[in-house]
Amino acid sequence: MSKFQKVFIWILGILLVLVIGVTGIAAKVYLDVKGSIKDTYETVERQETGVKRKKEVDLNKKDSFSILLMGVDTGDLGRTDTGRSDAIMVATVSPEDNKTQIVSIPRDTYMEIVGHGTNDKINHAYAFGGPAMAMDSLEKYLDIPIDHYASINMQGIKDLVDAVGGVTVNNDLEFTNEGHTFGMGQIQINGEQALAFVRMRYDDSRGDYGRQERQRLVVEGIAKKLISLSGVTQYQAVLDAVATNMRTDMDFGMMQKIALEYRSAFNTIQMDQMKGEGFMQDGVSYQRVSDEEKQRVQAELKDQLNID
Repeated sequence: MSKFQKVFIWILGILLVLVIGVTGIAAKVYLDVKGSIKDTYETVERQETGVKRKKEVDLNKKDSFSILLMGVDTGDLGRTDTGRSDAIMVATVSPEDNKTQIVSIPRDTYMEIVGHGTNDKINHAYAFGGPAMAMDSLEKYLDIPIDHYASINMQGIKDLVDAVGGVTVNNDLEFTNEGHTFGMGQIQINGEQALAFVRMRYDDSRGDYGRQERQRLVVEGIAKKLISLSGVTQYQAVLDAVATNMRTDMDFGMMQKIALEYRSAFNTIQMDQMKGEGFMQDGVSYQRVSDEEKQRVQAELKDQLNID
């Protein structure tokens, strides 16, 4: 399976449009996809942060763009609050370079929370001000425009795993969490087990970096099932999970255009991990990213977006 197929479950309907909509298997499927993606659409009201485009992104001209991808820790265990963004990735898509760059941002990264007047963990920005505040904060921190966002909550992950009949992951650490035991090697997990699998980090010497790896394994497993015959025949359950638990400021027309006309940008997908060092402040654990590391990531993303 290509890296494009592994990653773009996070960009909500784009993967669904590619897997289901544009295969043309039935007009009803197309209409169902369109209706479900409509339910995921949610606009954001942004603040001025000092990093602005001179002109809006023009998809007809195949301009490069960026998108903030977030996994939110709500929707399960009876949680109905706004939640925090515990999985954070910034993706830049460049048809000119025939490449997509995806950078994972540690959830505990210490930075200014734009619009809240504090410095805090970046995953708190979503709790304080939703996707708009997370976008504004990362835009200022990374010194690049954040054009769009897509988010999925924990209930969405659980429902997607169950909708495709469970997933297989290659586990590199034996552990028990939330009443579930996970052995080494290839294991089959259902939705409830998947949540326990991705939420564990305290028994892993890699800490949050280990948890991020398990999150990627589950997303990879979902993507494999979605591109299989089983994923297509069970598309209604998949669409129900998407419509209820995913949100994005990209509408169906935009996703369709990206899926159909930005294919060259997915020829090469480069994954990166921004890394920091842990420190304690007022009894709270944070990650501090060095100036050198931040500048490295900024340069990488700016090159993709053709920003000086």
